[in-house]
Amino acid sequence: MSKVKVGFVGVGGIAGVHLENVSKNSNAEIVAVCDIAEENAKKKGLQYNATPYTDLDEMLEKEVMDAVFVCVPPFAHGDIEEKIVAKGIHLLVEKPLGLDIETVQKKAKVIKDSGVICGVGYCLRYLDTVAKAKEYLKDKTIAMVRGHYITSFVSTPWYREMNKSGGQLVEQSTHTLDLMRYLAGEFDSVYANMSLQVLSDIPNIDIPDVTSVNVTFESGAVGHLDSSMTQLDHRTGIEILGKDFRVEIDGVNVSIVEKDSTITYKSKVDFYQEQDNRFIEAVMKGDPAILLSDYEDGVKTLAATLASNKSNELGLPIKLSSLIEDKISL
Repeated sequence: MSKVKVGFVGVGGIAGVHLENVSKNSNAEIVAVCDIAEENAKKKGLQYNATPYTDLDEMLEKEVMDAVFVCVPPFAHGDIEEKIVAKGIHLLVEKPLGLDIETVQKKAKVIKDSGVICGVGYCLRYLDTVAKAKEYLKDKTIAMVRGHYITSFVSTPWYREMNKSGGQLVEQSTHTLDLMRYLAGEFDSVYANMSLQVLSDIPNIDIPDVTSVNVTFESGAVGHLDSSMTQLDHRTGIEILGKDFRVEIDGVNVSIVEKDSTITYKSKVDFYQEQDNRFIEAVMKGDPAILLSDYEDGVKTLAATLASNKSNELGLPIKLSSLIEDKISL
């Protein structure tokens, strides 16, 4: 393949970052963009010399594409992925993958059966510093994981509605929860407390502004994630504790702390660019192993966030293995 021909579904928000990254990749060419807002589709089409569409079916019928970036809000996925993979087109799907676990699990099967390459936008996995942390932890026994995602309110209208965004944990803090999984292994159970405590004056808001999730890992390790959108600034991080060591992730930088030494690695990469370049490379080479997060993996992080919402609703811990076995409705 000379150049990977790329299409976009959804051109608002995070799509702007992907569009810019793909346009800079010498192995890729943006050929088509689709958005229900015609003005936005035309604007991005003009900017990137791509044909604009407002209808996905029309774009799939008229365009020859090797890969499509799906950058739509959580509630808007419908059958977008199924239509794309039915044409044998590879996918990168932005997180979260949806708001209903059974629907997303069915999508996962359709995508797997189609044989296409499908990445998911858990971009922090592509940090050079996270690679250092993962390498260091590979033979370590982890005791505890402490995560936080503390930021300000997002003014996007759909974000504040639970049935459209799933709340902050599903839509934003999922990045930190995913990194906890990636570095410390699979979750066994979640137990969450959430409250709309100080932002209830925002029109139409029904999502919590503070969240605390206790997690247990299959390894026996324990941990938690604190999440809030009450602040003026933005802070994210994880501490991974073991006997006589800890790994600290502060934003994009990583420190490894032992008895007589602390080594700090400063990130030298744009993790979005790394992710998008790896996806284009995976499509060119036909090698899904180049990706660090595929659709089935993304489903596991989504399940943990949706289960946390359910735990808060029920006031009970939820074992993630029971999602399928006991048909817990999320």
